[in-house]
Amino acid sequence: MSGVPIHSHELLGGLFHTHSHDGTTHTHAGDGIVIDEPLHLHGTLLPSGEVTDLWVVDGRVTFSKPSSARTLGRDLWIMPGLVDAHCHVGLGPRGEVDAETAETQALTDRDAGALLLRDAGSPADTRWIADRDDLPEVIRAGRHIARTARYLRNFADEVEPEDLVEAVRTQARRGDGWVKLVGDWIDRDTGDLSPSWPAEVMGEAIDAAHAEGAKVTAHCFGEQSVAELVAAGIDGIEHGTGLDDATIAVMAERQVALVPTLDNLEIFPGIADQAAEKFPTYAAHMRDLYGRRHETFAHAYEAGVPIYAGTDAGGVGAHGRIGDEVVALGQIGGADFALGAASWRARDWLGRPCLAEGERADLVAYTSDPRQNLAVVKHPRYVVLRGRVVVDTAS
Repeated sequence: MSGVPIHSHELLGGLFHTHSHDGTTHTHAGDGIVIDEPLHLHGTLLPSGEVTDLWVVDGRVTFSKPSSARTLGRDLWIMPGLVDAHCHVGLGPRGEVDAETAETQALTDRDAGALLLRDAGSPADTRWIADRDDLPEVIRAGRHIARTARYLRNFADEVEPEDLVEAVRTQARRGDGWVKLVGDWIDRDTGDLSPSWPAEVMGEAIDAAHAEGAKVTAHCFGEQSVAELVAAGIDGIEHGTGLDDATIAVMAERQVALVPTLDNLEIFPGIADQAAEKFPTYAAHMRDLYGRRHETFAHAYEAGVPIYAGTDAGGVGAHGRIGDEVVALGQIGGADFALGAASWRARDWLGRPCLAEGERADLVAYTSDPRQNLAVVKHPRYVVLRGRVVVDTAS
């Protein structure tokens, strides 16, 4: 699409500014919105199911017909932009990656329809992404905080318990309202999963984050760490394979978020196989957690724990897999639940708008109903970010 001509920009009295990443001039109206020609989409709007006409004018959603607009498509299924609530932009298998690789990661997620990314820990400073109108919005958690020598090398800020509270304060100031703890990992002395931190220290660290205006989430595989962290007042749990009914009940009561990263849990059998000879107890534990994962998360869903979609992309996981996670979540709670976990409910949770009058136009559109076949989510016809079409599979 062509951008607004320069002379139109000048007539707007300096309220806008021009910018280009691809050699094409576009006009911006603040909030990262790029103004191109008005767009029109007709179809079924989710989650309401209403058949309607939607327009994008000046980068924002409107349900009032403008004087002219280019019709993108009719008989579409239109959703708020997808959310990957657990990914790692700027992280690769050996730790921090360069800006070019981080850009590719973000573009891959964007092209899959994930327009809002909750980065669950990265050693890279990715604040520059916020200056790019062609990249998804990233809500950063600073760097993982792990116990010394108890996590993947070069990923985390590794500290001992006496330094945890100060490390949490540091990462709370570095991120966008979230801090990520590594709640448990293999303890080579015991040969099994064990909590990274004493329970009383975790409580102090969570209180310190809250005092900084940040929420805390934690990587948890085993039973003990997740129970202790939930009791300590944590705001979110990542993976959560060790949840039991008592901890699930507390999470439901307090509305503690769960991002199970179901698709990525497929790595558990391989982890167990690699560890079996040296750490047989750990290997058996990982296989058991994997084997009952669907039952565990079904109990959480039935109890009313808020569950969201996350791929765990970055590190060793590929980006652009939000559709796979939606399909996996559908096995837990059905299509409406899985779609909401990756779109409107996740946006509400993270304080970002959906497709309402005057809100930023971040949306995905499909040519068939994803409620009837969740695999449709893997193949968006259109992805619109900040009012611009960034994916058009028809062209």
